[in-house]
Order: sequence, then structure tokens, then C-alpha cells
Amino acid sequence: MKPTLTEACQQMPLTCDGAMGTQLIERGMKIGECGMCWNSEHPDDIVAVHQAYRNAGCRLITTNSFGGTRSMLERHGLGEKVAEWNRLAAKLAAEAAGPDGWVIGDVGPFGDFLEPMGDTSVEELEAIFREQIAALVEGGADAILVETMSDPGELSAGIRAAKAATDLPVIGTYAFQKSAGEFRTMMGTTVADAIRAAFDAGASIAGANCGTDLSLEDYLELGQQIVAAADGRPTILQPNAGAPKMIDGEIRYDASPADMAELACKLRSIGISIVGGCCGTTPDHLAAVAASA
Repeated sequence: MKPTLTEACQQMPLTCDGAMGTQLIERGMKIGECGMCWNSEHPDDIVAVHQAYRNAGCRLITTNSFGGTRSMLERHGLGEKVAEWNRLAAKLAAEAAGPDGWVIGDVGPFGDFLEPMGDTSVEELEAIFREQIAALVEGGADAILVETMSDPGELSAGIRAAKAATDLPVIGTYAFQKSAGEFRTMMGTTVADAIRAAFDAGASIAGANCGTDLSLEDYLELGQQIVAAADGRPTILQPNAGAPKMIDGEIRYDASPADMAELACKLRSIGISIVGGCCGTTPDHLAAVAASA
């Protein structure tokens, strides 16, 4: 019987998958298009991307549901598709994950600010997240990932919503930037405070994905701070493929698969439980990461 993701973190090095959006753009998705539409309109492409990461050695396969809350889908006039498309996202990921992989139900930011900066109350936000998470669980998710957060309040609301909807493990991750030598979220939260907030809210695993203009060396330093703040609890880090650069009018990432594999080895050596990829990463990058475990 397959262990839970939390149990597996204690038993083996785990590799999560990488970027989805850029892979879909290569397959024809337009910038600004609703990525979740592809679950319904181009399911074979979604499964193909998932399968490429699974073939690369990734055992954590993340659903194509980053913008799957009602608040985000309503921007495309598609709020009524929340349940249908999130269930489908999980089912498509499960096709690739197989019996030895874990389907990670992906929940991204809801697209606004909590009170008092915005108009959404914590209670309203938890309801928004619960709706999406319940559908991901119905579709077959093995864990819930609340990711790319900058406000610990929003992340905590997502974690509480997941805990209310399911007893599956919950992962919480932030996006960090570095200013004056210190890592903080866009909302100004330090690594230590952010990670503690995630675990206090009930996360099983916490860490970071993505980052603003962070080098691979920065991600290693960030990983050290995440491990210190986690105090022995499971952690995750999904770096971009280096810092983005504008070349011939296009954003490009210059870290090679070998560069990512070297970073992954260092991250595991300092205690990061799960290593994956974010912006700019491809199945080739993740194959190198998985092979380095």
C-alpha cells in the first residue's frame, strides 16, 4: 500500500514536477488564456505534460488547477465550471501519476486581498478555497498544495479550508523575493514567520515555490532558512530555472538541467524533503533533479 505523502517524506527523497504554463504555451496556449480550459478542451495535452514529468521521475504530479478558484475563473466568465474542471484536473493528473505517484491538488492565490486591504473576509475566502479543494479531492487528489502565496493570512485560510474539506496532507508554499540581503514575501513577511504560520495553520509540509529574480545560490540560502524555520518538519522547495532574463523580447531562464541537479543535491543535503521546479523548468530539468536523488 502506498504511504501518504507525509509518511513518504520521512522515507525517501521525493521529486515534484515543474512548470505547466510554459509547457502549454509551447503547445499553443495563448498568453492570458484560461489555462484550466485546457483540462476540458485539450485533455490529451494536459495528460501528455503530466506524463512527461512522470516519465522524468517525478512522483508528485500537480493538477492543472492553479487558477481554479471561483474568484479566478469568474475573470473569464467561467465561475460555474469550478467543480467540473477541478475534478477533471485531478483525474487527468491521476492518469499520469499511476499507482506509485501522488496527485497534488493545486490551489493558487484567489486574485485579491483580504480585509482590510481588500473586500474579502477570511470566512469568504475559506469558502472560496473549500469549493475548489472539495472538487480536487473528489477527482482523486492525494494531497492539497496551497501555493505561490505572499500573505500568510491567505495561505492560512487555504490550509484551514483544506483541513475542513479533507484529511489529506496539506502543503503550503510561498513566493519570496530578496531585498537588502533578506528574503521576504511581497507582503513583507520573513521566511521564519511565513513557515511558522503555515505549520500553525495545520500544514503537513511547508516551503516555497517560485521567487522574484532569485539565483540558484539564492534558492540554496532560502532552503537553509526554510529548514531552520520548519524545525524538523517536512519541507519543499520548487525553484525557478534561475533568474529570468529578457532576450530578444522573450523571458528566458538560463539554468541547465545539470545546474538544477546540482542545486537539488545541495537542497537535499540541508534537509529539504521534496525538490521540484517552477517557472522555466521542463521535464529535462526535472529528469536531472530526479536522477540526482
